[in-house]
Amino acid sequence: MRNKFSKLSLTIFSLLLIFSLNTAYALDASSNKLSAANISKVLNAAHAKFKNNKDGKNADYIKALADVDSNLFGITIVTIDGKVYEVGDYKSEFSIQSISKVFTVAKAMQQHGAKAVQEKIGASATGLAFNSIIAIEQQPARAANPFVNAGAIASTSLIKAKDGKQRWNTIKTNMDDFAGRKLAFNEVVYQSEVNDNKRNQAISKLLDAYGRMYADPLESTTIYTKQCSVNVSAHDLAVMGSTLANHGKNPVTKKQVIDPQYPKHVLALMATAGLYDGAGDWLYNTGTPAKSGVGGGIVAVIPGKLAIGVFAPPLDSIGNSVKGQLAATYIINELGLNPYNQ
Repeated sequence: MRNKFSKLSLTIFSLLLIFSLNTAYALDASSNKLSAANISKVLNAAHAKFKNNKDGKNADYIKALADVDSNLFGITIVTIDGKVYEVGDYKSEFSIQSISKVFTVAKAMQQHGAKAVQEKIGASATGLAFNSIIAIEQQPARAANPFVNAGAIASTSLIKAKDGKQRWNTIKTNMDDFAGRKLAFNEVVYQSEVNDNKRNQAISKLLDAYGRMYADPLESTTIYTKQCSVNVSAHDLAVMGSTLANHGKNPVTKKQVIDPQYPKHVLALMATAGLYDGAGDWLYNTGTPAKSGVGGGIVAVIPGKLAIGVFAPPLDSIGNSVKGQLAATYIINELGLNPYNQ
């Protein structure tokens, strides 16, 4: 009997040893993939692999975006411990456009709570174009989600303020906090958009008719246009994204920008509707939350690890940066960052 127990104990010990070794190997392999040397290697490989890609074209419905140099291409990775890796035109500034929606809804959550944002704006993809009016009629109870234009304008109107000036200052200061610096305002882009945003004005008025605007609709549309006209770089996007990856704490400045309970909800929205009609394909290929803008930027967030900021102006037919998607997808897969493959 004692001999049987000894054999059983030895078997259990052997199995535990094998499990421990396998676990240690897996952790070591993961650690090696995210070593400074490997991150730099993969980052530079991504830039070299896609820098000569000529697919897509700049957004041309906003003249200021059409005039941006289409050859610009920069990538930055920022980890949650504040390490920064960069290549290419990572300092080049461009208008943030729809990526601004991420940080405004984050502020709305900070002010009102995640449940209020879900109830007042929504969290579901529309299955229609980002500027669809039909989508509003199909969901009369809410604006669908904060990353279509209707939901973004509603998010802007939800920011607490005594007037439009204070609302804009709150939104802009919040974006500065996420970036860890004072971001510039692109007056040229703003003037290109503010005089041609009649569809967004119509969206805001329709939302208001359904009781889904929380401040003056036209004023909110103007402020939304202003937030889209803020300049960022690939570096800024990576810092802003890494703040979400780091439970709302900017890993560079160490400032707690939003409370730790909110980033998970923001990231869920990014996964659901971050890349317009390409959100499903993006999630299928990478498994990560991300947000794009027609200025050519993309920010991808790997919770608890890092964020990737990419800038490359030529867009696909949906409105997402071609090289930005290719580069970020390559980095995510080469570094083993897809959470569904852990």
